[in-house]
Amino acid sequence: MALYEHVFLARQDLSPQQVDALVEQYKGVITAGGGSVGRVENWGLKSLTYRVNKNRKAYYTLMDITAPAAAVKEMERQMGLSEDVLRFMTIKVERHEEGQSAMLQKRDRDDRGDRGDRGDRPARFGDRDRGDRPPRSFGGDRDGGDRGPRRPRENFEGAAE
Repeated sequence: MALYEHVFLARQDLSPQQVDALVEQYKGVITAGGGSVGRVENWGLKSLTYRVNKNRKAYYTLMDITAPAAAVKEMERQMGLSEDVLRFMTIKVERHEEGQSAMLQKRDRDDRGDRGDRGDRPARFGDRDRGDRPPRSFGGDRDGGDRGPRRPRENFEGAAE
């Protein structure tokens, strides 16, 4: 049997219990097809980069699946019919990762909080010392200086004839 990692996004207005019920439903589809579901990680409610079906957030869930392709196809078919599932993606892998996924490791790192003093950093970008460089020049005087006299446009309404 093949190994898969499957991630799906559920609507933001579902409760966490309803998301767990979805996971159990799709686990049942996989086991009925002769496969098994290993690790299941709920990544929680996260903001989406762009709106998906009028949703700005979604519940992310990762499932490690060991199953024949037919069982995975059936699960994907049912997810496509469900109004609660916004998006899903299944990837065939050589082996399942051990331990936490990168997303949960990132969340643990973010939960550490403030790290205190960060040294002598400038307060703002504009506070940096520019050294001995002359001030910037943006191409001549305000009146056109080095560009020469201006000519009126031709074939333009209101232009001098």
